[in-house]
Amino acid sequence: MRIASTVAGLTLATATLFGPSPAYAADRVTLAKGHTDAVDVHHIDGRLQLRVNDDTVSPAVVRDPADVTFQVLPAAETTVPDLPSFAFLGAPGTPIWMLPQVQDPELLWPGWNTTKLSRGVFAGDKVTISLVGVDGPGDVTLFDTSSLGVANVKFRSNDGLPDRLDVPVHTHAHAGWVFSAPGAYTLKFQADATLTDGTALSTGAVDYRFVVGDDQATVGLSVVGMNDEYQVGDTVTVQAVQSPQGALTRYQWFSKRPDDADYRPIEGETGAAYTFTATRALNGTEYLVKLYDGDTVAATAEPVWLWVAFPPEGSSATKSVTATISATEGALVISVDPADRTVNLPAAVLGASGDRWESTGALRPVTVTDTRSAKPGWTASGQVADGFRTDGGDTFAGGYLGWTPTVVQQSVRQGALAGPVAHPYGTVQPHTGLGGSAVLASAPAGAGLGTARLDAALLLSVPTDTAAGTYTGTLTLTAI
Repeated sequence: MRIASTVAGLTLATATLFGPSPAYAADRVTLAKGHTDAVDVHHIDGRLQLRVNDDTVSPAVVRDPADVTFQVLPAAETTVPDLPSFAFLGAPGTPIWMLPQVQDPELLWPGWNTTKLSRGVFAGDKVTISLVGVDGPGDVTLFDTSSLGVANVKFRSNDGLPDRLDVPVHTHAHAGWVFSAPGAYTLKFQADATLTDGTALSTGAVDYRFVVGDDQATVGLSVVGMNDEYQVGDTVTVQAVQSPQGALTRYQWFSKRPDDADYRPIEGETGAAYTFTATRALNGTEYLVKLYDGDTVAATAEPVWLWVAFPPEGSSATKSVTATISATEGALVISVDPADRTVNLPAAVLGASGDRWESTGALRPVTVTDTRSAKPGWTASGQVADGFRTDGGDTFAGGYLGWTPTVVQQSVRQGALAGPVAHPYGTVQPHTGLGGSAVLASAPAGAGLGTARLDAALLLSVPTDTAAGTYTGTLTLTAI
């Protein structure tokens, strides 16, 4: 049996660096894990405002603090170190709940941010962020540590408030957030600044709600991804989203057609995502998902409706078609939808570390079909060999783009496995992203027969000195 090798090309139009700010979102959420600029200072229409820049979702969104609950998970519980330099937190061994200055992927990582403010607008190119009040069962302290381990207290509620911190514009910073007792807290932050013409601006006190330790916020569950309308034959993919993001991963999808009396479980659909094909028979069907803790329902999403368009009016006819499938040799084919060959990443934003411009997106489905009866297995891979460039000639290497592959759907017993994460160059050494050939998925010898739909979450991460512009590159997909 000969080895089959096929190639598919995909154009990647990257984000415009230094592009527009994230979109605003109005839904209420609980943030429990990941990066967020909790105290995000904006200057819009002559007014100073405090917002929350939520990087726990992709793309990031800007939220009103009134719509956010910050969850300090029980895993944040620790004790005061037996070191004189940390005596301001209490007696050694005393329990505390701390969101650390350095990111822990299992906890929330809040910080403050003035990168959206322009230079030359404010006197001294600075704003003042103040903690003006704390209402809760314990004390609150924000501090950072130097490279020598020396603690520097920024805000502290038990020695009198307000506490003020002068912050230069274009600052992105993190600190340790320490709560001395579990429970619900309201922290009141305020930002003040003076314009270069002497005009004083203030946000006034803005409430930030924190829930600490065992006083858990209610788990919210929603379904995203349902479009307003589909055509017959369209692929529908809906996703379950937890708020806050927790450790529970067992789901069950349900459907209810217009003539059904109640919701019915969809057999085998127990993952966070559910993909199916739209048909006229499904028009008006409701879908919801439940999240389980063991046999207990931890959360139930509000239903979403599927609407499928009527076929075009006019006469029609049918014809019987007979096809014969020969399994003598077969072929291996990798393909992308001809109408969907361009991936446009959203505008790049400053990453959590503050030293890279980043944008995230999805590759969208790539199809691998293997009809070879010998089942020699296959490997699908991708590479941006020629890098990215603008119309003006600015470039950067393809290695600054990485991916996290997934197998969306495959034939029974096909045995396809997602490839490893390819981290962008400079984020995790010694990874080189898609500058070299990176495996999207593979099937071992003795398997692979059938059709698999593959996808990948994309991460673009380039240094902050990369020239501004819209960059385009070509991702070459190969199956062998």
